[in-house]
Amino acid sequence: MLAFFRSKRFLILLCVFLGLSALSPLLLVGMGSLMNSMSDIYDEFGMDVTGMTDVLSSTSTIGVTQQISDISSTGLLVFLLLINSYAGGEQKKRSIIIPRSAGLGNLAYILPKFIVYPISVFVLSLLGTIVAAVISALVFDDNDIIFRQAVAGGALLGVFNMLFVCLHLTIGTATGKAGMSSAICIVASMLLPNFFAIISVTPVYNPFTMNITAQSVVLGNETAGPVSAAVALTVVIMVFVYSLALFVQNAKKIDNSGNEILI
Repeated sequence: MLAFFRSKRFLILLCVFLGLSALSPLLLVGMGSLMNSMSDIYDEFGMDVTGMTDVLSSTSTIGVTQQISDISSTGLLVFLLLINSYAGGEQKKRSIIIPRSAGLGNLAYILPKFIVYPISVFVLSLLGTIVAAVISALVFDDNDIIFRQAVAGGALLGVFNMLFVCLHLTIGTATGKAGMSSAICIVASMLLPNFFAIISVTPVYNPFTMNITAQSVVLGNETAGPVSAAVALTVVIMVFVYSLALFVQNAKKIDNSGNEILI
């Protein structure tokens, strides 16, 4: 926690998540207004943009769903990159040699990572969605946001981001290659939801399409049962990858006991 907060990375991430969440609905409204003001120019080219501008400025839930899309892509990308130093990056810099010599065990090395960073990304995601909901309710013409659904969508967005943070921590600490780990998780977080959407397989209980489920919840298109099952399955996966990370660290432990010299 001291490393995360004293390095100002948490403050940077707070600014990124809240700033991006505030800009997402504002940019949609601004784009709609800009296209509206340029409608004469579009008409000269035979383009009717009335329908598009109506969609961009119609209901406030669009602003929240756009924020969920932005945070699950850009926001998560920034988060994964900024925690590289804590996701195995310290192994490359050999900065854990002295703590290990002083008695730092594998459990004490792994467990705090899976508490501090997943919880942080969950809180930031939820706060961002609340900010986006408030701003969307103020700037859009039709305020159709149900606050309970927006909070539920923000929570699901947080769970989606938590999953990829846990995957990043597992791969990074297991291999000691944080850069490779973040690249894998960033690509997976961007491609998997789109892949399942393209092939029309986006079940509500799929943990890797939780961001799409979050958008559906904000729009009021999902029921509590399948969503709860999806969250439970995602938690199971996160516990599994934590156990895997701890197992790999224990397997990598060097035993220097005994009197035999092995050459």
